[in-house]
Amino acid sequence: MKPRIAVLGCGYWGSNHIRTLKGLGALYAVSDANRARAEGFASEQECLAIDPDVLFTRPDVDAIVMALPPQYHAESAIKAVENGKDVLVEKPIALTVPDAKRAVAAAEANDRVFMVGHVLRFHPAFEKLKELIDQGELGEVKYIHSHRLGLGKFHTENDALWDLAPHDLSMILAITGQAPIETRGEGAAVLDHLSDFAHLHMRFPNGLRSHLFASRLNPYRERRLTVVGTKAMAVFDDVEPWERKLAVYRHAVWQDSGHWAFTANEPTYVPVGEGMPLTRELEHFISCIQTRATPRTSGEEAITVLGILTAGSIGHG
Repeated sequence: MKPRIAVLGCGYWGSNHIRTLKGLGALYAVSDANRARAEGFASEQECLAIDPDVLFTRPDVDAIVMALPPQYHAESAIKAVENGKDVLVEKPIALTVPDAKRAVAAAEANDRVFMVGHVLRFHPAFEKLKELIDQGELGEVKYIHSHRLGLGKFHTENDALWDLAPHDLSMILAITGQAPIETRGEGAAVLDHLSDFAHLHMRFPNGLRSHLFASRLNPYRERRLTVVGTKAMAVFDDVEPWERKLAVYRHAVWQDSGHWAFTANEPTYVPVGEGMPLTRELEHFISCIQTRATPRTSGEEAITVLGILTAGSIGHG
């Protein structure tokens, strides 16, 4: 039996969840503070429209996907798990680490699935990249950098770092398997008091270093994660077509008679099975509900991501 899932929040990202869950046969209800908006989706997708104030106590709802403004995520998640619902919370999980910890603790206390929407962890190209790293194809990973640049979206609550960086941080943490011991951030606010550009520099216990650059005021789109290892380098570029999304560069660098020498090789494009990350994420959520497994993008990981965002923030809020 497919779980009966409700989507709370029918905005831009909520609408993506609604349509995807409908396609997976698991959409049961939609809910939004704007009743007319919820009813519009309900009639379009042939499901129930349930008011937010009664959604949490409905016995016919098994799980809730939350796509709310982030300041409402923690309280809503706590309310849901205390009423026996499994939850998938969109990123960021909360605006403070203590709020995130309270939500995750409540889920554990009530034995509920708690998953966070770090959707790029379910991208086939990233999954393949992670596989190559785990198999030792790149050698020892020494450096990771990610660039997530574009124009928009602009939020009144979220700066560029908090809106754009969680996905990349989730991927970086998946590769490193540990939290950074040092985080330094730089930001620049151009439009108002919230940063439109953000840099994060991180150092990990094993000496690995990483940097992240996020911008919502950039004339071109860039969605690139680069991993530098001792044997090879790999680039996951989500702007490229499927056959070129994952490239491996087998460059060699060595010292010869006191001078550095290197060979630069053309990239090898690694075949990647096509698949929509959001569909795969929601399939994983459904599977975790059915099997009671811990999600790949767990609450604990989201707390670590939030800690990095907090440490790297410049005048956030």
